[in-house]
Amino acid sequence: LVRGASPAEAARYARAARLPRPDAVPPDRPRVVALPAQGIAAEGPADLIAGGFPLLLADGDGDLAGRVRVGGRVLRLPGAGRRARGLGRGALALDPVAVRWLLDDSIRVVGPVVTWDEVVRPVLVALAERWTSTGAGVEIEHLVSECVGGAYGVWAAAAPPPGEGRPVLLAGVPGELHALPLAVLAAVLAHERVACRQLGANLPGDALASAVRRTAPAVVVLWSQMPGGADPGLLRGLPRTRPRFRTFVAGPGWSAVGLPPRAGRLVSLQQAVDLVVHAAAPA
Repeated sequence: LVRGASPAEAARYARAARLPRPDAVPPDRPRVVALPAQGIAAEGPADLIAGGFPLLLADGDGDLAGRVRVGGRVLRLPGAGRRARGLGRGALALDPVAVRWLLDDSIRVVGPVVTWDEVVRPVLVALAERWTSTGAGVEIEHLVSECVGGAYGVWAAAAPPPGEGRPVLLAGVPGELHALPLAVLAAVLAHERVACRQLGANLPGDALASAVRRTAPAVVVLWSQMPGGADPGLLRGLPRTRPRFRTFVAGPGWSAVGLPPRAGRLVSLQQAVDLVVHAAAPA
C-alpha cells in the first residue's frame, strides 16, 4: 500500500499469490521471492521494507506493478514522484510508522533537500489544498508535520560537531504557529557544521532581541507563514551588535512585504543553506 498499490489491488495480489506447499519450505525459514525487473524500482534492500514488513513481489506479478495507481483519489499530487505519492498514502492512512520509514529512507537515499522539495512539500501543499476545499484533514497535516520534524531531528542528531564561528538564530515571528521549515533548515545546517539556535514558533519581539544580544549571532532567520505576522518593524527593531549579523526572512508571509535594505529574502531550502552557510562562515 505504501509503495502505491490501491487496497483493492493489494487484496487481489494477496489472494492470487502462489504460496509454497506447507512441506516445501521449513516453517522457521523465511521465504524470499524475486522482485520483477519491470516492477516498482528499488534503491536497495532497505527500500523493500515498509512499516517493518518485507514488501516483495513474486515472479509473474509485473502486471500488478503496471496497474498501480498512485496518488489516490482524495489527495491530489499531480506530477509528484513515487516517494511523494507513497508519503501521501501513508498520510491519508494516518500511519506514522509508514510515514517515518518513507521519510527516513528518502533522506538516506536522495538527501534532505530533495526530500523536502520533492517529497514533503508536494504532500503538505496537497493537504493544504484539501483543507481549503473541504475543511478536513488537519489531523493528517499534524501527523505529517510531527513525522517530518522527527525524521529531520534524528538526522540532525547524527551530524558532526559544529565548527568554529558564531551561531545562527532561527525563529518564527510573533503570532506565527508554524516553524517546521526552520527545523528542516536547522537539520541541514547541522550537517554543514553550522551552529544553530532553534527558537521555535511565535517568538515575541523582546525575546528575539534578548537572544540576539546574548548570542551575538552571525545570521538571524525569521519565518512567517501568514502575511499578518510579517512586520518589517521587527527587523528594524533588532539590536545592533559588533560584529554585525545578517538578517534573512523566509516564508510566504513575507512575499508582499517591503524589507529594510540589509535584509535578504530566502525562497528555497537550497538557497537558504547556501546563503546562511556563506554568511556564517568565520571571517
